[in-house]
Amino acid sequence: MDNLPQQSQPSAAEDVVAVHPGIEGISYLLGTWKGQGEGGFPTINSFSYGEELCFSHHSSRPVIAYTQNTWKLASGEPMHAESGYWRPRPDGSIEVVIAQSTGLVEVLKGTYNAEKKVIKLQSTIVGNASKVKEITRDFQFIGGDLSYVVQMATNSTSLQPHLRASLKKL
Repeated sequence: MDNLPQQSQPSAAEDVVAVHPGIEGISYLLGTWKGQGEGGFPTINSFSYGEELCFSHHSSRPVIAYTQNTWKLASGEPMHAESGYWRPRPDGSIEVVIAQSTGLVEVLKGTYNAEKKVIKLQSTIVGNASKVKEITRDFQFIGGDLSYVVQMATNSTSLQPHLRASLKKL
């Protein structure tokens, strides 16, 4: 039995997932986040929802893959889903593309502050949407929670709050 190779335990350094240098400034997003949010708009009734966000990446690419799912709190019935890619740039700018389950697509540009852990996004294109004209998404990491506010403008309304949520990392 002495001839069997010794199994070594991984060191803490080996346990850490490699992060591409291009995403270091927003790498705190990586992982799965879950929590609750609330929504409303002048043209719809207010509502609450459960939500899960997942941010993942491969260390060879300076991009983060993003998925989001929401559900009704009372029944667990699916409400909304979206997916896309987040591409931070070394100068503090960021580009995001998102495809929603409704068919709407967003191209957003904005900024991130790696020190304050704040991301501000503004739509440059909202495609396949007959009513939605503009979307902003602001994310903030505070006290271990990821929170966001989404604002929206339509043909008949100016830019105003639509969604807000607070999520904890799983």
